[in-house]
Amino acid sequence: MNNKQNYEQSKLFKIRHSAEHVLTQAMFELGYKFYMAMGPATEDGFYFDFELLKGKITENDFEKIEVKMQEIVDRKLIISKKIVNETEARNLFKENPYKNEWIDKFVNEKQELSVYYTGNPDENNSFVDLCSGPHVNNTEEIKAFKLLSIAGAYWHGDEKNKMLTRIYGTAFETQQELENYLKMIEQAKLRDHRKLGKELELFMFHETSPGMPYWLPKGLIIYNNLIKYWRDEHKKYQYQEISSPLLNKQKLYEISGHWDHYKDDMFIANMGENEVYGIKPMNCPNAMIVFGSKTRSYKDLPLRLSDTDKLHRYERSGTLNGLLRVRSFQQDDSHNFITEDMIESEYLHVFEMCENFYSIFGMEYYFRLGTRPEGFLGKIETWDKAEQSLKKVLNKSGKKYEVLEKDGAFYGPKVDILMKDAIGREWQMGTIQLDFQQPARFNLKYINENGKEVTPITIHRVIYGSLERFIGIIIEHFAGNFPVWLSPEQVNIIPISDAQGEYAKAILEKLLKNNIRASINFDAETMQNKIRKAQEQKIPYMIIVGKKEVEKNQISVRLRTGENKNNIQIEDFVKSILKTIETKSLVL
Repeated sequence: MNNKQNYEQSKLFKIRHSAEHVLTQAMFELGYKFYMAMGPATEDGFYFDFELLKGKITENDFEKIEVKMQEIVDRKLIISKKIVNETEARNLFKENPYKNEWIDKFVNEKQELSVYYTGNPDENNSFVDLCSGPHVNNTEEIKAFKLLSIAGAYWHGDEKNKMLTRIYGTAFETQQELENYLKMIEQAKLRDHRKLGKELELFMFHETSPGMPYWLPKGLIIYNNLIKYWRDEHKKYQYQEISSPLLNKQKLYEISGHWDHYKDDMFIANMGENEVYGIKPMNCPNAMIVFGSKTRSYKDLPLRLSDTDKLHRYERSGTLNGLLRVRSFQQDDSHNFITEDMIESEYLHVFEMCENFYSIFGMEYYFRLGTRPEGFLGKIETWDKAEQSLKKVLNKSGKKYEVLEKDGAFYGPKVDILMKDAIGREWQMGTIQLDFQQPARFNLKYINENGKEVTPITIHRVIYGSLERFIGIIIEHFAGNFPVWLSPEQVNIIPISDAQGEYAKAILEKLLKNNIRASINFDAETMQNKIRKAQEQKIPYMIIVGKKEVEKNQISVRLRTGENKNNIQIEDFVKSILKTIETKSLVL
């Protein structure tokens, strides 16, 4: 059983799921008129979607709803499950279109229909909801809860459907755990990449291109430095960078299998003359074309084709979330073509690269194996063999890993990379997917040592993942205080008065000659205001120059941490910062 399955059977999951039912019951008892839609427990709490039929509800109502929720909890009501037939279910929810849609689904799929009662089912004041559970046995087990926010949410996440109201909340087994979580939430708000991205002038969005970020000059510095590091590292491991067309005929995606499995998430272009094109949502079909463009030998393998082409996916508008969920993005992609006996060594090679990439950001990470999904391609025997191979290399890696059943790609099992950020949140980053299917679908061959044609295996692999998403995550991980090598501006020179202007320009010239990103603040403001502005922009170093520094031909340095260093030779400072940049140190 994997961590997700363990959680869904845990007491905490049951508490959160039950807290959502108590929330719904409290709203009914307070007189709100609404249709229940759905209300699941989530990884960090719960939410409740509903269609409000009368009046309105805001976060200002949370306090009275929480008071009513606590009253219900204090009644120590039994929560019980009952299996019902279709007629009973429809009688219970006859006026609710959303519950009837769920009933239709369960009946069509021949699934069990169950309801949960909070309180005595024979009493009129008991609460009932169509639900598969699980729940706690009694409301008194719900010890600590909090309503967090309210938002709009399309039914089933589809903007073609009605907009519902969603209330988010959370619950924990103890009050202390709840308080710790709320502190983390406050930290998360301060680190929100959308807020910091605007304040630091890194990126922006515009209504004419939803979900597609504009990278501003400072943000593009971060973007380009991440790609430069990616290129430098991949050269060391003998990767070959390619680039391929943005528009491809439908036929390409039919061969790869993406047209049947992915076309609803693609941007489609009808070009006339009965030609249908897809705007590239992933790079793998094009990598297959490159491999098949010439005769390959076993001596060419592993052949590692990397790229960072622009990709587009039609994410539903209701799911867009700053840089974390976009429609236009780049991936640090690679397609490694190997023989079957190279699976273990190639995965270990990729794991080594993961360590290189994540260690420079101070990120703690682990792996997750995704196994055969429902709509898979190929033979079960091939899948079983692939999954066993991955379990073997994961065990050999020495890294922690978990298994998530049925979470593989349709063409093969995968290993996802998950990391924890500075405030303890978990993120899925890159992925390493093993593919026995697409090389065969494209009829790819290499000549083995016996002169026979053999189909290669492909490892699809990203380490950053989406660069947009990765940048969003590291903005929040570092709270905008990027390592020096990534900082859009590394040094801000602050002359105390105009008299130090020429000396400040000479310092700037030395810094720029050494490719150190720097500027001078000549604004007619006090030194304190200039320092404050530089700190707000998260600039790592401020060089303060006054009369004393000019006379001694030295500088004073203030770090964004507030630490001051005086009587420093500019040459020593340049050597120090260059070493910090070269080593990609996290320490100023």
